[in-house]
Amino acid sequence: MTPFAFVLIACTIISTSFISGLFGMAGGMILVGVLLAYFDVATGMVIFSIIQFAANGWRAVLWWRFVLWRIFFVYVSGAVLSFAAMRYIAIVPGKAAVYLGLGAMPFVIELLPRDLRPNIEWRGVPFITGVLTTIIQLLTGVGGLFLDIFFQKSMLDRKTTIATKAVTQTFSHVVRAAYFGSLVSVGDAVPLWTYAPAIMLSVAGTSLAAMVLERMTDVGFRRWTRRVIFAVSAIYLARGALLLAVY
Repeated sequence: MTPFAFVLIACTIISTSFISGLFGMAGGMILVGVLLAYFDVATGMVIFSIIQFAANGWRAVLWWRFVLWRIFFVYVSGAVLSFAAMRYIAIVPGKAAVYLGLGAMPFVIELLPRDLRPNIEWRGVPFITGVLTTIIQLLTGVGGLFLDIFFQKSMLDRKTTIATKAVTQTFSHVVRAAYFGSLVSVGDAVPLWTYAPAIMLSVAGTSLAAMVLERMTDVGFRRWTRRVIFAVSAIYLARGALLLAVY
């Protein structure tokens, strides 16, 4: 990798950690897209998981007192079940499929009538969320957007939403790293020393976002989340279509 690539990835890490720390999603969509420009899918997913684990883990620490643990533990049970099934199949999607999946997901979700969107607070829904989100995570790399479907009808405020999604996503990043890490050797692609500064940058971006989130309203939180997501999704649809055209 060239020095420019390292600088670009470093800037992407801190900026996307800020975006994820502020909205609870969207940052991961950008980061995984940049990583896939330099690495194959399996390697990029492991690197992405390590960086996002640090960012989400730190976000969970910052908002610890707002976490709804009853949702988290039921979510984990569903996620473990999906991981076992997906590891048995051992699917590694192509880059074009990942970009198209990331880009199309927000628009497909938008077509769902709001009345049909389940509430994460309902009994049994966290388990279903864990099962489906984990499958999405392993197929497209990012499940935060899909996870948000289950929070949209809830009455949870922005801090509880951010906190609870942070702990569930932290666990999901462990699952993704374990899945793709069992299929590829990452140490050959990226020097181990690069992970320390990457983790520090992700923590810095997350900490900065926490200060901004304190000043944001719940209405502004939801409005800007939608804007960022759809802008990134449109870019990824174009990128996926370009890859298909080239190959």
